[in-house]
Amino acid sequence: MVLSIEVPDGYAYVLFTCGMLPSITNILLGGKVMAARKKFNVPLPNLYATPGHHKEADSFNRVQRGHQHVLETISDFRAASFIGALKHPLVCAVSGLLYCVGNYMYLVGYADQSLDVKMARLKKGGALQFLANVVQIGCGISACYSLLKKQ
Repeated sequence: MVLSIEVPDGYAYVLFTCGMLPSITNILLGGKVMAARKKFNVPLPNLYATPGHHKEADSFNRVQRGHQHVLETISDFRAASFIGALKHPLVCAVSGLLYCVGNYMYLVGYADQSLDVKMARLKKGGALQFLANVVQIGCGISACYSLLKKQ
């Protein structure tokens, strides 16, 4: 079976906001981890700081965990985005912006020691990235359903 797919108008926005912008966000968040390594004296190759060994282990680990989250979600987000945008390109493009801003705010919240660790990642806007993921999955399901109906 051969399936041809026509890329809709506006798809280039999706390539930018869901393809390139998450890479830029990832690099920015990685920079925050490198700054935290220096500030909290956690040298490479340690992925996380060890409580009892590193003086401010929790402070560093919260920054590292904020960055790790984007690495855990980026591949599913992109796949759902590129599929969903076949039918809903503008929704997916806007959702890509929300995903990137939300991931940045997720790290900012998680790193804030004044907030309880259980909700810190959500208190400063981090929930935006969860919303963006849900939107992309919904758009992806919608696009897949539309393609299946054509068969």
